[in-house]
Amino acid sequence: MPAAIPLRRDFTAPTLRQLSRRCRDNRQIRRLLALAAVYDGMNRTEAARIGGMDRQTLRDWVLRFNEDGPEGLVNREGAGRPRLLSDEQMQELAQIVETGPNRKTDGVVRWRRIDLVRIIDERFGVTCSKSVISDYLAALGFSHISGRPQHPAQEPQVIEAFKKTSPTHWRRT
Repeated sequence: MPAAIPLRRDFTAPTLRQLSRRCRDNRQIRRLLALAAVYDGMNRTEAARIGGMDRQTLRDWVLRFNEDGPEGLVNREGAGRPRLLSDEQMQELAQIVETGPNRKTDGVVRWRRIDLVRIIDERFGVTCSKSVISDYLAALGFSHISGRPQHPAQEPQVIEAFKKTSPTHWRRT
């Protein structure tokens, strides 16, 4: 069996545990604690089990840790597929969502994902799915939660008069 890859000497188990307390990324915390266990002398199989991984994965994280330090234990962004919309188009989409639909021209009272798929196809010539729209809206900081609709001709006095004004059935003692 080949010898284990030695860890860097400029860190110790208490140092890694202290770093894990200040860290906000749960995956990085698990990796830091697994490496702290290795610094404490635990065998690599048991240390990997602490980190919720197998021994080979721990070895890969040891290599990244030796190369980049604790910052190397963070998941790196993958290359992935490039976004279909440019930055300018994303800003225009944000503006479209922010201003909301025009009932007369768009035919809807609020944007749904399927409506935004149609708008993006018409304005930008890009065909995408509803799930991609969800990702775009999340990237722009929009939430799927919407406010309750209110009729434009609604009068506050009528709403106030309609509210229930039943007396309370209990008394404070």
